[in-house]
Amino acid sequence: MKAIEIERKFLVRNDSWRDCAGMSHVLQQAYLSRDKNSVRVRLIDDRSACLTIKFHTAGLAKDEYEYEIPVEEARDLLLHATGHVIEKTRYRVLYEGRNWDVDVFAGVYEGLTLAEIEIASEDDLPALPKWLGREVTGNKRYSNRAMAVASCSRPRVHGAVDDRAAL
Repeated sequence: MKAIEIERKFLVRNDSWRDCAGMSHVLQQAYLSRDKNSVRVRLIDDRSACLTIKFHTAGLAKDEYEYEIPVEEARDLLLHATGHVIEKTRYRVLYEGRNWDVDVFAGVYEGLTLAEIEIASEDDLPALPKWLGREVTGNKRYSNRAMAVASCSRPRVHGAVDDRAAL
């Protein structure tokens, strides 16, 4: 199904978001090409899976096509990852009537926590929780695709929150 995705992304300053966290899902995802557009396979809680194709358009918007696929096929596709498999737990956090996704990374990116919110338009300015750090919207270093295809030998997590992901 086609959708247009517009989102803003932030580093997370501290764990106070956990007080408002709702459901969570363990995600494994891999990218199957190095092209600027992306083909991603995602395994969700090892119980469901989807294949997503994203095309970058102007500004923050992306055309996104997402299809449910069998879990066994997703597991097979993860073996064909370009780069490494991204592992994270995604929490749904409600803040002032808006749903935020907070991703706590494991594996090579353990220690990195990002928050994102889908918005209706680039002019949509949601209230920002105090637990957010620096905005990284548009910073390719913090895109899951870029992290998946980046060298696994990145510096380990250290220092201040905004230095956590010296990707």
